[in-house]
Amino acid sequence: MTVIKELTKDNFAESIAKGLVLVDFWATWCGPCKMMLTVLDQVAAELDDSVSVCKFNIDESTQIAADNGVSTVPSFIFFKDGVKVQQLVGVQSKAKLLDAVKALQ
Repeated sequence: MTVIKELTKDNFAESIAKGLVLVDFWATWCGPCKMMLTVLDQVAAELDDSVSVCKFNIDESTQIAADNGVSTVPSFIFFKDGVKVQQLVGVQSKAKLLDAVKALQ
């Protein structure tokens, strides 16, 4: 089981720098983002510690969101050793997120 980590503008770069990291770009005002909370918890529960699962509130830093091509939330970006390797936009199923993780490991 992986614990979901809250990212900030101060720890973002360090947090995505090593290994496979799934980042949920979200906002408090986003209804679909709220729908994804349970799904993200389920995904994290099925993963081991080899994959980091994180959340980044785009209102914390619109620049980080823009730098990573986030124009719609929720957006799920997979980073491998600090490099963006895949992006899924909008509401996603648990199966789709887990399949993406497996394909990138």
